[in-house]
Amino acid sequence: MIEQAPTIENTDQTIPLMVKFQINGNLQKIQDEYLYWDKIKYKAKDCTPLELWSAIKLFRLLRSKELKFHTFKFHYVITDYIQKSLHQFDMHIGGTLGSNIGIAETDKTKFMISSIMEEAISSSQMEGANTTRKKAKEMIQQEKKPKNKSEQMILNNFITMKHIVQQKNEDLTLENLLQIHKLMTNNTLENIEDEGRFRESNNVHVVNHANSEIVHTPPLQSDLKKLIDDLCVFFNTDTEEFIHPIIKGCIIHFMIGWIHPFTDGNGRTARAIFYWYMLKKGYWLTEYLSISRIIKDSKSQYEKAYLYSEIDENDLTYFITYHTRTMEKAFEALKVYFNQKQKEVFQAAKFMKMPGVNERMAQILKLIHDDPERILSTKEMESRFTVSNYTARTDLKSLVELGFLEIIQVNKQKQNFIKSSTFENTLKKYKL
Repeated sequence: MIEQAPTIENTDQTIPLMVKFQINGNLQKIQDEYLYWDKIKYKAKDCTPLELWSAIKLFRLLRSKELKFHTFKFHYVITDYIQKSLHQFDMHIGGTLGSNIGIAETDKTKFMISSIMEEAISSSQMEGANTTRKKAKEMIQQEKKPKNKSEQMILNNFITMKHIVQQKNEDLTLENLLQIHKLMTNNTLENIEDEGRFRESNNVHVVNHANSEIVHTPPLQSDLKKLIDDLCVFFNTDTEEFIHPIIKGCIIHFMIGWIHPFTDGNGRTARAIFYWYMLKKGYWLTEYLSISRIIKDSKSQYEKAYLYSEIDENDLTYFITYHTRTMEKAFEALKVYFNQKQKEVFQAAKFMKMPGVNERMAQILKLIHDDPERILSTKEMESRFTVSNYTARTDLKSLVELGFLEIIQVNKQKQNFIKSSTFENTLKKYKL
């Protein structure tokens, strides 16, 4: 559990101390990181930890904006760091300027599907799905039936994300929220009746599994309806006082986790609804961001962001700051990913010099060249290139005729394809 901060004491020295820290720049650093008492108490030099904490709390109070969901009050502060990040996000992941990241129009669908897979895998792994990325991707690409709960969680997440992309312009309603949860939890809950249904008791807690300690007790079940109604209004309409869409998205993410409306699957649902809101507000590059992959690698900070916000009088800035950092890292990872993919496309281009080889076939050759043990299927090619069964089969059989692939007969109907024993000699024939 997070250490409880002491009760602030505003004295005649509180305002002068606040001004002093603001002038010397120390307050700026504390605000940008948005530190809590457990870190701030070690920053005190010419004053006591309590005096410093009191000055910082007053500074935050003077700049805070209040929100209300049902009878529960929350507030947040827009720090300089958050403002700077919002400006960068507006330039790069929204509007038309996002196109300068360099995604070729023909590659958009392929990259989007790959990114949705990454998001589905990471979001599910955070909630206990136990499988490798390679196996999970093969299951999705080859449309294999899930073998266990972990694979089912990942497939559910993938299906849900695709569903959200298709309905991104719709409003959030109680029914739509339940539908997202039902898709996300299909065949993964202990009680199948809990799929797409709000919890019906107060016997639901967030527990630290390391020591079985309760770290969050959600609002009463009797408050759920009004809280969700208010959240839908917040999602669908603009507030009287402008709130930046990314800030609203972070708050929506937090609120679903805090309300904890379901017996299980709250985290996956919260992250999915955040994506939905970002896409609805025109941040189209969100489709390509795998935010959950970053969160998974910093799960402890993710959990603490929730706890700091709740323990410090529902100050959402802790969670907003963490979420902003996560989006920055996800965007940087996306740029690296795109550069890598563009290199692969460039490398595959040499195979297109051969007569009868189209762009898809060139990428298949690159795939089998880099991974000689790879077993290819028609279904995987359909999914990878978003083409029909006929087109995928034609590409593969053309590569067989050219001498690059061999057919493995799985059964009377199904065929798989592997690297041909004549692959290297065929390449030499074309002087590649």
